[in-house]
Amino acid sequence: MRLALANASPSTPAPRAALPGDTTPVAIGSPGPTRVIMQNVDFRQAEGVVLHIRTLEGEMRSVKHGVVDFDDKMSYVLTVDTGRVTLSPTDLTNLMNQYVFAYPGAPLKHLKVSVRGGSLGLTGTLHKGVDIPFDITSSVSLTPDERMRLHPTKMKIFGVDGGALMRALGINLQKMLDLSKAKGVSVQGNDLFLSPLAVIPPPQIKGRIAAVRVTTDGLEQLFAPAPGALQFGDLTLPDSTSRNYMFYRGGTLHFGKLFMTDAELFVVDLNEQTPFDFDNDHYHRQLVAGHSRTLPSLGLQVYMPDASAVGQQRVVSSTR
Repeated sequence: MRLALANASPSTPAPRAALPGDTTPVAIGSPGPTRVIMQNVDFRQAEGVVLHIRTLEGEMRSVKHGVVDFDDKMSYVLTVDTGRVTLSPTDLTNLMNQYVFAYPGAPLKHLKVSVRGGSLGLTGTLHKGVDIPFDITSSVSLTPDERMRLHPTKMKIFGVDGGALMRALGINLQKMLDLSKAKGVSVQGNDLFLSPLAVIPPPQIKGRIAAVRVTTDGLEQLFAPAPGALQFGDLTLPDSTSRNYMFYRGGTLHFGKLFMTDAELFVVDLNEQTPFDFDNDHYHRQLVAGHSRTLPSLGLQVYMPDASAVGQQRVVSSTR
């Protein structure tokens, strides 16, 4: 691992000159992807949307300046090789209301997702000239093109049997819903189809979803490489006793005022009694509230408290 520009090797291209006030990251060496491993992390992807990561292995690739910039969620793409990730009913509710259907004229409003045994429940209002309250219970399955199919097994519209009502009227959800402006969601007949990675807010995530299932915790997604695909090699953790962590190895990272080339960053939960609550948008609060040490390999190990423990504290510096 190398910090700052002074450690760039003679073979490293000369960095772009920085202009006054210019905070754009500059590629300073260590090209290539950054490997990442996460375990027991509640990753706050965006406001109200948490990815409950049991395990995850993959790599991050820069799409800007050759740097994976933690302060710019559009600067990189995370490709998941293997993983087990859950979205709770609350996360799904916020995702639907704040991101998927948060556009003018959206046909579905006031949505609420719940777990009903091995199925998902969805209540809300369908706007079709008038507001129509609905309650749908759906089975969840994965299509060959890795979309999630929500197939209604029970429907209520205006509190009556929705399936019977629509059959009597000769209509279905496809005729009632205009999803042409929706991203990652479509309807065929009475089935809704979601592209799960397309509806997640940045940073962009790619990967092969091999299975989905509804558990008591919510909607679980299992990632696995395609048959015959080249898999990543094993990484050795700096501390194998850690239970809740994020480990980044290789490439160039930027966070705060630091650049890390040939990166080795091990972020560890200070309280391992619960999953590591990490706030992607406000990680600096946790960084300032924690502490760090230099590893024998000259990598950096950072100990962070949970985001909920830090709360909305602001770090204020003053001079006299």
